[in-house]
Amino acid sequence: PAQPLSSQPGTLAPIPSPAIPPPLQPQLHLVGERRGPRQARALDPAALGGIPAPPKSEEQKLIERLMESCGFKAALACVGGFVLGGAFGVFTAGIDTNVGFDPKDPYRTPTAKEVLKDMGQRGMSYAKNFAIVGAVFSCTECLVESYRGKSDWKNSVISGCITGGAIGFRAGLKAGALGCGGFAAFSAVIDYYLR
Repeated sequence: PAQPLSSQPGTLAPIPSPAIPPPLQPQLHLVGERRGPRQARALDPAALGGIPAPPKSEEQKLIERLMESCGFKAALACVGGFVLGGAFGVFTAGIDTNVGFDPKDPYRTPTAKEVLKDMGQRGMSYAKNFAIVGAVFSCTECLVESYRGKSDWKNSVISGCITGGAIGFRAGLKAGALGCGGFAAFSAVIDYYLR
Protein backbone atom coordinates (compact mmCIF):
# COMPACT_ATOMS: atom_id res chain seq x y z
CA PRO A 1 0.00 0.00 0.00
CA ALA A 2 1.23 3.47 -0.85
CA GLN A 3 1.94 5.88 1.98
CA PRO A 4 0.88 9.51 1.73
CA LEU A 5 3.58 11.83 0.54
CA SER A 6 5.50 13.50 3.27
CA SER A 7 6.17 17.23 3.09
CA GLN A 8 9.43 16.83 4.98
CA PRO A 9 12.57 17.33 2.96
CA GLY A 10 14.66 14.26 2.27
CA THR A 11 11.71 11.88 2.04
CA LEU A 12 11.14 10.00 -1.19
CA ALA A 13 7.83 9.36 -2.78
CA PRO A 14 6.82 5.69 -2.65
CA ILE A 15 7.05 3.57 -5.83
CA PRO A 16 3.72 2.13 -6.88
CA SER A 17 3.63 -1.67 -7.15
CA PRO A 18 3.29 -3.05 -10.73
CA ALA A 19 -0.04 -4.50 -11.77
CA ILE A 20 0.05 -8.32 -11.72
CA PRO A 21 -1.89 -9.85 -14.61
CA PRO A 22 -4.44 -12.51 -13.75
CA PRO A 23 -3.27 -16.11 -14.26
CA LEU A 24 -3.87 -17.57 -17.71
CA GLN A 25 -6.89 -19.83 -17.96
CA PRO A 26 -6.32 -22.57 -20.56
CA GLN A 27 -9.28 -23.36 -22.76
CA LEU A 28 -9.54 -27.08 -23.31
CA HIS A 29 -12.02 -28.45 -25.84
CA LEU A 30 -11.65 -32.18 -26.21
CA VAL A 31 -14.69 -33.35 -28.14
CA GLY A 32 -17.75 -31.57 -29.33
CA GLU A 33 -18.91 -28.64 -31.35
CA ARG A 34 -16.77 -26.02 -29.58
CA ARG A 35 -13.38 -26.05 -31.17
CA GLY A 36 -10.75 -23.38 -31.13
CA PRO A 37 -10.76 -21.22 -34.26
CA ARG A 38 -6.98 -21.30 -34.56
CA GLN A 39 -6.86 -25.09 -34.74
CA ALA A 40 -9.50 -25.18 -37.47
CA ARG A 41 -7.65 -22.56 -39.52
CA ALA A 42 -4.30 -24.27 -39.09
CA LEU A 43 -5.59 -27.58 -40.46
CA ASP A 44 -7.47 -26.02 -43.39
CA PRO A 45 -5.24 -25.95 -46.50
CA ALA A 46 -7.35 -23.17 -48.03
CA ALA A 47 -6.49 -20.93 -45.07
CA LEU A 48 -2.79 -21.38 -45.83
CA GLY A 49 -3.31 -20.27 -49.41
CA GLY A 50 -2.50 -23.67 -50.95
CA ILE A 51 0.67 -24.67 -52.72
CA PRO A 52 1.14 -22.90 -56.01
CA ALA A 53 1.58 -25.26 -58.96
CA PRO A 54 3.49 -24.23 -62.05
CA PRO A 55 1.53 -24.33 -65.29
CA LYS A 56 1.81 -27.58 -67.25
CA SER A 57 3.71 -27.65 -70.49
CA GLU A 58 2.21 -28.97 -73.72
CA GLU A 59 4.31 -32.15 -73.44
CA GLN A 60 2.95 -32.85 -69.94
CA LYS A 61 -0.62 -32.31 -71.15
CA LEU A 62 -0.02 -34.64 -74.10
CA ILE A 63 1.40 -37.37 -71.83
CA GLU A 64 -1.55 -37.03 -69.43
CA ARG A 65 -4.03 -37.34 -72.29
CA LEU A 66 -2.15 -40.38 -73.60
CA MET A 67 -2.12 -42.09 -70.20
CA GLU A 68 -5.84 -41.43 -69.70
CA SER A 69 -6.77 -42.81 -73.13
CA CYS A 70 -8.62 -46.11 -73.45
CA GLY A 71 -5.94 -47.54 -75.74
CA PHE A 72 -3.18 -47.00 -73.18
CA LYS A 73 -5.29 -48.49 -70.37
CA ALA A 74 -6.11 -51.53 -72.51
CA ALA A 75 -2.45 -52.01 -73.45
CA LEU A 76 -1.37 -51.72 -69.83
CA ALA A 77 -4.02 -54.24 -68.73
CA CYS A 78 -2.95 -56.56 -71.56
CA VAL A 79 0.70 -56.50 -70.48
CA GLY A 80 -0.25 -56.90 -66.80
CA GLY A 81 -2.61 -59.77 -67.63
CA PHE A 82 0.07 -61.47 -69.70
CA VAL A 83 2.61 -61.32 -66.88
CA LEU A 84 0.11 -62.36 -64.21
CA GLY A 85 -1.33 -65.16 -66.36
CA GLY A 86 2.12 -66.49 -67.22
CA ALA A 87 3.14 -66.57 -63.56
CA PHE A 88 -0.15 -68.24 -62.62
CA GLY A 89 0.24 -70.85 -65.38
CA VAL A 90 3.79 -71.71 -64.38
CA PHE A 91 2.72 -71.94 -60.73
CA THR A 92 -0.20 -74.28 -61.46
CA ALA A 93 2.01 -76.41 -63.71
CA GLY A 94 4.59 -76.62 -60.92
CA ILE A 95 2.12 -78.12 -58.44
CA ASP A 96 0.42 -80.39 -60.99
CA THR A 97 1.61 -83.99 -60.70
CA ASN A 98 0.67 -84.80 -64.32
CA VAL A 99 3.08 -82.31 -65.90
CA GLY A 100 5.18 -84.08 -68.54
CA PHE A 101 3.07 -87.23 -68.18
CA ASP A 102 2.78 -89.35 -71.32
CA PRO A 103 -0.56 -91.25 -71.46
CA LYS A 104 0.96 -93.83 -73.87
CA ASP A 105 3.62 -94.84 -71.35
CA PRO A 106 2.31 -94.14 -67.82
CA TYR A 107 5.28 -95.75 -66.05
CA ARG A 108 7.95 -93.62 -67.68
CA THR A 109 9.34 -90.78 -65.59
CA PRO A 110 9.32 -87.47 -67.50
CA THR A 111 12.61 -85.68 -68.01
CA ALA A 112 13.31 -82.18 -66.74
CA LYS A 113 13.21 -80.87 -70.31
CA GLU A 114 9.70 -82.29 -70.84
CA VAL A 115 8.49 -80.84 -67.54
CA LEU A 116 9.89 -77.38 -68.35
CA LYS A 117 8.40 -77.52 -71.84
CA ASP A 118 4.98 -78.40 -70.46
CA MET A 119 5.25 -75.63 -67.83
CA GLY A 120 6.18 -73.12 -70.53
CA GLN A 121 3.25 -74.14 -72.72
CA ARG A 122 0.79 -73.86 -69.85
CA GLY A 123 2.25 -70.54 -68.75
CA MET A 124 1.96 -69.15 -72.29
CA SER A 125 -1.64 -70.38 -72.60
CA TYR A 126 -2.65 -68.75 -69.32
CA ALA A 127 -0.74 -65.58 -70.23
CA LYS A 128 -2.61 -65.19 -73.55
CA ASN A 129 -6.00 -65.77 -71.92
CA PHE A 130 -5.36 -63.33 -69.07
CA ALA A 131 -4.01 -60.72 -71.50
CA ILE A 132 -7.12 -60.92 -73.70
CA VAL A 133 -9.50 -60.75 -70.75
CA GLY A 134 -7.59 -57.86 -69.17
CA ALA A 135 -7.47 -55.84 -72.38
CA VAL A 136 -11.15 -56.40 -73.23
CA PHE A 137 -12.30 -55.59 -69.69
CA SER A 138 -10.14 -52.48 -69.35
CA CYS A 139 -11.06 -51.08 -72.76
CA THR A 140 -14.76 -51.78 -72.19
CA GLU A 141 -14.70 -50.17 -68.75
CA CYS A 142 -12.97 -47.07 -70.15
CA LEU A 143 -15.51 -46.76 -72.97
CA VAL A 144 -18.45 -47.23 -70.59
CA GLU A 145 -17.01 -44.62 -68.22
CA SER A 146 -16.50 -42.18 -71.10
CA TYR A 147 -20.05 -42.76 -72.33
CA ARG A 148 -21.68 -42.42 -68.91
CA GLY A 149 -19.47 -39.56 -67.73
CA LYS A 150 -19.27 -41.08 -64.24
CA SER A 151 -16.75 -43.17 -62.34
CA ASP A 152 -18.60 -45.57 -60.07
CA TRP A 153 -19.23 -49.27 -59.47
CA LYS A 154 -21.75 -49.51 -62.31
CA ASN A 155 -18.96 -49.15 -64.87
CA SER A 156 -17.24 -52.27 -63.56
CA VAL A 157 -20.47 -54.27 -63.51
CA ILE A 158 -21.48 -53.25 -67.03
CA SER A 159 -18.02 -53.90 -68.49
CA GLY A 160 -17.79 -57.18 -66.57
CA CYS A 161 -21.08 -58.30 -68.07
CA ILE A 162 -19.98 -57.33 -71.58
CA THR A 163 -16.59 -59.04 -71.21
CA GLY A 164 -17.97 -62.22 -69.63
CA GLY A 165 -20.78 -62.38 -72.17
CA ALA A 166 -18.39 -61.93 -75.10
CA ILE A 167 -16.07 -64.66 -73.82
CA GLY A 168 -18.87 -67.08 -72.94
CA PHE A 169 -20.87 -66.41 -76.12
CA ARG A 170 -18.38 -68.50 -78.12
CA ALA A 171 -19.80 -71.57 -76.38
CA GLY A 172 -23.44 -70.58 -76.89
CA LEU A 173 -26.14 -68.24 -75.67
CA LYS A 174 -26.54 -69.90 -72.26
CA ALA A 175 -22.78 -69.80 -71.63
CA GLY A 176 -22.77 -66.14 -72.66
CA ALA A 177 -25.53 -65.31 -70.17
CA LEU A 178 -23.74 -67.19 -67.40
CA GLY A 179 -20.45 -65.50 -68.29
CA CYS A 180 -22.14 -62.10 -68.21
CA GLY A 181 -23.68 -62.69 -64.78
CA GLY A 182 -20.62 -64.32 -63.25
CA PHE A 183 -18.12 -61.76 -64.50
CA ALA A 184 -20.42 -58.87 -63.51
CA ALA A 185 -20.76 -60.25 -59.97
CA PHE A 186 -17.00 -60.81 -59.73
CA SER A 187 -16.33 -57.26 -60.97
CA ALA A 188 -18.78 -55.83 -58.43
CA VAL A 189 -17.07 -57.66 -55.56
CA ILE A 190 -13.59 -56.58 -56.67
CA ASP A 191 -14.73 -52.98 -57.15
CA TYR A 192 -16.35 -52.98 -53.71
CA TYR A 193 -13.14 -54.09 -52.01
CA LEU A 194 -10.91 -51.76 -54.05
CA ARG A 195 -13.03 -48.67 -53.37
